[in-house]
Amino acid sequence: MVDKPLSGSALPTPRTWPTPGAVLELLKPITWFPPMWAYLCGFVSTGRPLQDQAIPLIAGVLLAGPLVCATSQAVNDWFDRHVDAVNEPDRVIPSGRVPGRWGLYVGIVWTVLSMLVASVLGPVVATAAALGLVLAWAYSAPPVRLKGNGWYGNAAVGLCYEGLPWLTGAAVLSAGQWPDARIVGVALLYSAGAHGIMTLNDFKALEGDRKLGVHSLPVQLGPRRAAVLACIVMGLAQAVVVACLVSWGQTWHALAVGALLLGQCLAMRRLLRDPRAHAPWYNATGVSMYVLGMLISAFALGALLS
Repeated sequence: MVDKPLSGSALPTPRTWPTPGAVLELLKPITWFPPMWAYLCGFVSTGRPLQDQAIPLIAGVLLAGPLVCATSQAVNDWFDRHVDAVNEPDRVIPSGRVPGRWGLYVGIVWTVLSMLVASVLGPVVATAAALGLVLAWAYSAPPVRLKGNGWYGNAAVGLCYEGLPWLTGAAVLSAGQWPDARIVGVALLYSAGAHGIMTLNDFKALEGDRKLGVHSLPVQLGPRRAAVLACIVMGLAQAVVVACLVSWGQTWHALAVGALLLGQCLAMRRLLRDPRAHAPWYNATGVSMYVLGMLISAFALGALLS
């Protein structure tokens, strides 16, 4: 018996609106933690009293995570939709759960919302947010598309995830003024170290990047050399932070950050035995020690500047 073809009325109607929850999935809440944590570090590093600061704290956390970081995720998924259709067809745009040009519209709307919130928090915050948003679009959108090369693509992400949110948090508690030079220095050092974290994140897409011509560092250098470079970058940045804390008289904080760095070095030994297999494990262990060291460094700065 031959089945009859479906009539036109039985064909599914093309979706014109995102499904419930699809926009939230597009904005990827799981990625919001690093910039929100960095913003908190910036808040702490000023050494200023935190009483009666609930509104700027909440506003800044929303700016760092659900607004600026979420914008970058929506923009990235929109400009990667053709690649994702091959590698990850279940993502919200290639699967049709966010249909048409809705991914682009969400990126634009979230960019505007981010700037509106940032403008309320002062000119320094607005400048930092604007720079972060420019890098978010430049990272994914042609013709710049920074993500096409791991050297400067990872640098842009490290700055957006660690340095700019840290400086934003510090600026909010500094009456919107540019933070102390020591805060800027430590924030930029942790941004530089985050370049290594981004390199390790690229291991999960190694095969797809090779096929599609994305020049991530694991593709350019090979897994072993890329992992060694990531470890050197992360370790060196933290070693400089430890040296700075010692020179500023924050010895106990320096010892704590140094102990966390030693723990990371031990974890790096396992990572380097098989970088592709152990990169996810290191992201759950070594990176956790890295971000804890960020907060300890922020408390050291707070004690110094108070």
